[in-house]
Amino acid sequence: MNDNTPPMRAITQQRFGSADELVLTTVPRPVPLPTEVLVRVAAAGVNPVDWKTRQGHGMAGVLGEPPFVLGWDVAGVVEEVGFGVTTLEAGDRVFGMPWFPRQAGGYAEYVTAPARQFAKTPDAVSDVEAAAVPLAALTAWQVVVDTAGVQAGDRVLITAGAGGVGHFAVQFAKYLGARVTATASSRNHGWLRELGADEVVDYHDADHLALIKDIDVVVELTGLDQVRTASVLRPGGLIVAVPSGLSGELAEAAAVGGFRASAYLVEPDGAALTTIGGLIADGAVRVEVAATFPLEQAAAAHELGETNRTRGKIVLEVP
Repeated sequence: MNDNTPPMRAITQQRFGSADELVLTTVPRPVPLPTEVLVRVAAAGVNPVDWKTRQGHGMAGVLGEPPFVLGWDVAGVVEEVGFGVTTLEAGDRVFGMPWFPRQAGGYAEYVTAPARQFAKTPDAVSDVEAAAVPLAALTAWQVVVDTAGVQAGDRVLITAGAGGVGHFAVQFAKYLGARVTATASSRNHGWLRELGADEVVDYHDADHLALIKDIDVVVELTGLDQVRTASVLRPGGLIVAVPSGLSGELAEAAAVGGFRASAYLVEPDGAALTTIGGLIADGAVRVEVAATFPLEQAAAAHELGETNRTRGKIVLEVP
């Protein structure tokens, strides 16, 4: 930090490891370059990729060795605009998933990123809700709409339907007119039906996949039993493997089994976020926030997320 750079608070880590590595520190405030905006962060979403990266997995191969600041989901207010920005101005409320998979530094008081990686936050949506949206909702949208091209009448299976990505994928597939089946623990069955799932099966039942057949699209969000899950597909159906990518075993099974398989990684997309924000503001899509924590309790937020028992998203509030 030099004398001309204002400081800001951020959660940093100096080494890979447990949640205890996340420490509140003071770092230089970023400065927007041309086409970028400086956003004062009000809330930051917490995602599984965050704690996987903290451990040395996830996007650690992209970020390299610590120190770094985690976090890609942010919601806040534009503080300053760089040269050439015409879509946003100071004072605009925005939300986005900047820079993914490169470092965005969302667990901080300020971030900078290209203006078009953000969308304006609808008046009806709070900063906490907005921060819960970008990575999870963009993943669901880009898989369901862009990769799979789900259409009315398609039969769609979404594994881990109660999670951050899953609860959006259920709603987007239903919005497009699909018949939606989701897997989840029994305590979440009623809630997922409220979100639009036509059928919910308990993944704790060892034979739960035997109840499902003739699926057009599988949105696979667990990273487990990919080949077994693909067995529910109709001939020519598609499985999109999200968290762990396309395993060699799944690719081989697709080649001999008459179905399609695809890997997927989410990309920043301000235009899609504008559409998603409109659906949320209109009440067509709901955002589930499992818990909020102040920025300085990022470690506790990670520990809760790592239990894999939360419904929806966890959010850090940045005062």
